[in-house]
Amino acid sequence: MTIAKEGFPFIFIPFIAGLAFILVPCLAGLGVLAVYICLGPGILLVIFSLFCLFFFRDPKIRITEAPGAILSPCNGTVMEIVEKDDEKILRVFLSIFNVHLQRAPLSGTVRSVEHKDGKFLAAWNPLAQSENKQNIITVDSEKGVFTVRQIAGFLARRCVSWVKAGDAVRAGDKIGLIKFSSQVDLHLPKKAVISVRPEDKVRAGITIVGELK
Repeated sequence: MTIAKEGFPFIFIPFIAGLAFILVPCLAGLGVLAVYICLGPGILLVIFSLFCLFFFRDPKIRITEAPGAILSPCNGTVMEIVEKDDEKILRVFLSIFNVHLQRAPLSGTVRSVEHKDGKFLAAWNPLAQSENKQNIITVDSEKGVFTVRQIAGFLARRCVSWVKAGDAVRAGDKIGLIKFSSQVDLHLPKKAVISVRPEDKVRAGITIVGELK
């Protein structure tokens, strides 16, 4: 297991600050009262640092390989599956306990990566997918065009894309990360057959969420 580099500031800065709160009053001989006053914030900062170490984890996985399979772009819980116009949309909620890396559901070439500013509504708000801040990654594949939307949420304030237009991606390749709890929408051609249901748990690059022939 490795740690996503975007997590380093959230891990090291609170950890160092926490140690300073805990150790400096003791080493400087500031007295028992100062030690107790600083101990609480110090412990909280260290705990937050350790949580971020857990949150930004990047576990080793075995990518699922199956002809025509659509892999989950993220870890989380399926919220809903929607048919709209000429596409199907799979919406997945990521809690703060899920791995927050996103992966390509199919192989192809990145057509575009668009950043859209917006609000920070909670993931369960129906307006979140259209009004929240997000990255829109569109990929051309042999099976058709698909889009992965990294959507910020109430706690998630930044979406990070690791690909750009023209990049070739294989199914299961890492394409980005969302910082803290959030939502990922996968837009697929209408002919796609979805094999998961609301409340199902999915894992990026491992769970087959559908098929596209």
